[in-house]
Amino acid sequence: MFSRLFRLSRLSRFSRFSRFSRFSTMLWRLLSALECVLLAVSLQSVPQKRRCVFRVTPRNRVRFSAAGTVSSSEQRCENTRCCVGNFWVEAGRAEPQVLACDLVEKSCPGPSCTAQPRFSGIVKCVCNTDFCNGNLSWSPEEEEAPSSSSSSSAGILLLLLFLLLFLLLLLLFLQWRCGSVQLLGDAWRPLQVVRRGRFTTVFKGRLGGRAVAVKVFSASQRRRFEAERRVYRLPLMSHAGILRFLGAGRCARGDGRFLLLQFAQQGSLHSFLSSHSSSWTSSLKLCWSLSRGLSFLHSELLLHDQHKPAVSHGDLSSSSVLVLADGTCVLCDFGRRGSGTRASGAGGDRATLSPQGGAWPAALRYAAPEILEGSVNLSGGPGSFRLQGDVYALALLLWEICMRCQDLFLGKSSTWHLLPYELELGATVSLETLVQHVSYMDRRPSVPEHWALLPQGPALAELLTDCWDAEPDARLSAQCVVDRLMSLQSRSSA
Repeated sequence: MFSRLFRLSRLSRFSRFSRFSRFSTMLWRLLSALECVLLAVSLQSVPQKRRCVFRVTPRNRVRFSAAGTVSSSEQRCENTRCCVGNFWVEAGRAEPQVLACDLVEKSCPGPSCTAQPRFSGIVKCVCNTDFCNGNLSWSPEEEEAPSSSSSSSAGILLLLLFLLLFLLLLLLFLQWRCGSVQLLGDAWRPLQVVRRGRFTTVFKGRLGGRAVAVKVFSASQRRRFEAERRVYRLPLMSHAGILRFLGAGRCARGDGRFLLLQFAQQGSLHSFLSSHSSSWTSSLKLCWSLSRGLSFLHSELLLHDQHKPAVSHGDLSSSSVLVLADGTCVLCDFGRRGSGTRASGAGGDRATLSPQGGAWPAALRYAAPEILEGSVNLSGGPGSFRLQGDVYALALLLWEICMRCQDLFLGKSSTWHLLPYELELGATVSLETLVQHVSYMDRRPSVPEHWALLPQGPALAELLTDCWDAEPDARLSAQCVVDRLMSLQSRSSA
């Protein structure tokens, strides 16, 4: 009996083991099949690099080259599966301006490059097949053809109604806020005046628990207000190197206007340098952030059906640059000379350099030689000479910052804060004196001789020389200044 039980027990264990073995085998096969399926799906889901026709203008080459590897007229996309084309329409013909990989991943469901009108004179297309941006599906009638879809029209109308309601509420809020900013009112009496000028007054206030700057324009300065607001409200204008714009409106009392702006904790670059000397790292941070902001301002952007034109500052000085709490610079005060959006007459830019109430404007010493001489005509709008004039002023600002850098003076105390040409021409200058010194004598601010003994000294001196060259076309671009400063930073940290 015991032997029979023993045999039954062995048979039972063997049966359980056999069932377990068959189950394990089935499970292993199932997992193997699942692994194969997942592997096949994953291989299919790996996006193949899109190939697009590559043809851009010289100004856009650097920006669109970063979207993928370029080989002759072909580009292999790195971050997107979309090819893009931007075309300039003239006389019924579409001429390509940008053919490349798109800069960022976005929806491009169509296999062919079908025109999408953007604004007058420009059409755009995106597509998702190789070299599809080389053939534009477009006809002149399509550019101005209205939509025939009633549902689409109703949706647009509803959107416009919501937008109108939002703008109305925003206007009521800004008018209420501006009423609180009056100089004669009581609501903002505890707030301090940050800067009081001839045409504007800047207050420090609080909005939603954070500090803000409120720049109030007198009634006679409406054109200055409109010019500055127009720059701040350009599409794609948000950047770390540009003072953040929060709103604008009309004051409740009187006919004044105001801009609501980000508050810069350390004030203007002029006041910062007057009270601070810096290390090489801090000075390089100021220079790099300032140059990066100007490079962004000078750049032309096309993104998500929005266009930001290249904009010149036109009045760059240490008073029109602010310093944030983190030690970086931001650009502001775009409306003094129109920021490259208005001409000052056929006589060049000398008209804007006339004395104001017997005193020359502070930015006169930052004016480029061609502007001091009046040899350029600004009636053509924001041309390249305006951008090159900004680069000249940028060089003087970089010199101004570096002259307060403790590490560039071999352990000695750095010099006190000097404005450009203050050492050579004194604290006050005239237009005639500057023309004689800068244009006729081709002199620039003095670069300390001992910089030649410093590791970063020769490269820094060369950068300044290449930016304040007498020939506008020989000057570096703002983006090239950014690249050189990054190279200096790499050498310092190596």
